[in-house]
Amino acid sequence: MRTFEEIKDTIETGLGKYPCDIRLKNVKLVNVFSGEIYTTNIYIKGKRIVSIDPTVELKANKEIDCHGQYAIPGLIDTHMHFESTMLSPEALASVVVPQGTTTLCADLMEIANVAGKEGLEVLLNSINRLPYRMLIEVSSRVPTAPGLETTGAILGAKEVEEIMNWEESISLGELDPSKILFVKDEYIHKIADTLGKRKIVNGHAIGRLGQELNVYASSGISDDHECVNYDELISRLRVGMKVLIREGSTERNLDELIGCVQREHLGYENLMFCTDDKHSSEICEEGHINYNVNRSIQMGVPPMQAIQIGTINAAKHFRLEDEIGSITPGRLADILLVEDINNIQPTMVMFEGKIVAENKKLIQDCKVSEYPDWIKNTVHLKKPINADSFKVIAKTSKSSTKVNVIDLIDLQIINTCKVLELPARNGEIAMDIANDVLKLAVVERYGKTGGVGIGFVKGFKLKRGALAYSMSHDHHNIVVVGTNEVDMSAAVNAIADMQGGLVVALNGEITNRMVLPIGGLMSEKNADEVMAELNIMNAAARNLGCEMSAPFMALSFISLPTVPELGLTDMGLIDVLSQKLIPVELE
Repeated sequence: MRTFEEIKDTIETGLGKYPCDIRLKNVKLVNVFSGEIYTTNIYIKGKRIVSIDPTVELKANKEIDCHGQYAIPGLIDTHMHFESTMLSPEALASVVVPQGTTTLCADLMEIANVAGKEGLEVLLNSINRLPYRMLIEVSSRVPTAPGLETTGAILGAKEVEEIMNWEESISLGELDPSKILFVKDEYIHKIADTLGKRKIVNGHAIGRLGQELNVYASSGISDDHECVNYDELISRLRVGMKVLIREGSTERNLDELIGCVQREHLGYENLMFCTDDKHSSEICEEGHINYNVNRSIQMGVPPMQAIQIGTINAAKHFRLEDEIGSITPGRLADILLVEDINNIQPTMVMFEGKIVAENKKLIQDCKVSEYPDWIKNTVHLKKPINADSFKVIAKTSKSSTKVNVIDLIDLQIINTCKVLELPARNGEIAMDIANDVLKLAVVERYGKTGGVGIGFVKGFKLKRGALAYSMSHDHHNIVVVGTNEVDMSAAVNAIADMQGGLVVALNGEITNRMVLPIGGLMSEKNADEVMAELNIMNAAARNLGCEMSAPFMALSFISLPTVPELGLTDMGLIDVLSQKLIPVELE
């Protein structure tokens, strides 16, 4: 928020009373407001841009010759979760800022489900030291599926209203359709309070079309980041919802959606980019929001329009265009210098008037904070876990039985419900490893119920061993997939012993582990260390036969009770669209 002193200082500097701090000389300005590119100088005082007039000559304490490079506004990620990167906000800086992202719109629902409002405050302690802007999409559903999962904390309407008053809070975080279509007053109160503050409500409309979508949109939902095809994209635009085109680790939607936009000659003004959930190693390898921009250009989107999608469209959507999203007078000086407008690879990144990255390296120190002990002590098993914990008793006396199986879709978080015949031995339903049908379980980790939800999944292609993770959306109980119950129990117990993380088990032993102590979700280490550890874990999963590029990310989404068609929680198998528990074995 601009102060009186800041406004006056900017005005008087523009009138020549004081020298500017920085002059960016000889740049090709990408003006996302006018849609033009022209050569000029950019004058900066403090955090803000004073002038972009090509005819003016103002004094400046420091001059930087940009040698004709393009000046582009800082990129904006419109929806993401820190916890999915496995990095603290401080450690993530070295990954996203050199790629040109200067604003992250973060829904902190993962840490909120684990540790509530206090968990949010822990993560926000670093906000003033970050070389990027952290804005908060206030978590609307903690828990995500009340009565169908166990969480560590609850954020009711009163807590959400209080958090919405925080300066960093810009919207109500993603709200799934069940809360609207089943007319749940608590969530309608959250929407009304948010709209009353002239802030927006983020959507999560996966799988909804027709009148259901119309009813959903009528409640005041502003956007959706769950589109996977043309029908979903055009239906959102038709009801006045913006579309956040997502490109994460297991949610690869950009090619399909941009392809639809190009093929159908749709406009770009109601589109934005987001990552949602993307591992840091993939960000380093291919890029962050700049990847979305570059890939769109490769697919035929004009560079100006692709950059607008990644900047001013997002700023306007969140009603922040008076502060960010463009290089124009009075706005915060978030500026990228790039040599090729068709390939956004910043040579310099400026955040609020300070140079924070050069040539793919963060140059501003941003050490990871000391996190309190209590946030590193969140995994508590109420009762012992052993191989018998994962038995599925068969109702039939026959040698086989029909079972609801979660069938994964490659590179997507959605799944289908497949009815398969599985063997029944000694009164138990068995796996079918040869046909890639494995046992899946979610173990309650807050010491409240001791519940273990058990089901079956197809898509991991494990031939031996087990994988476990303490991040399972959105409740974040321990999720485990395996080829045998002994390895599954070993993996779960190891997660509990180390207070959260990733585990690979084989022959009853832990072969690989990665500790995530902050809420059982994030590491205290720097980005390079975390990426190296994750590469080892992924390689260990491949050694067991798993062919997925991001197996632990895929594992974390299986339990999500708001992504069709099925989810698994500590309470059992969930039919997502009806929001009901269903049996694993068919009658």
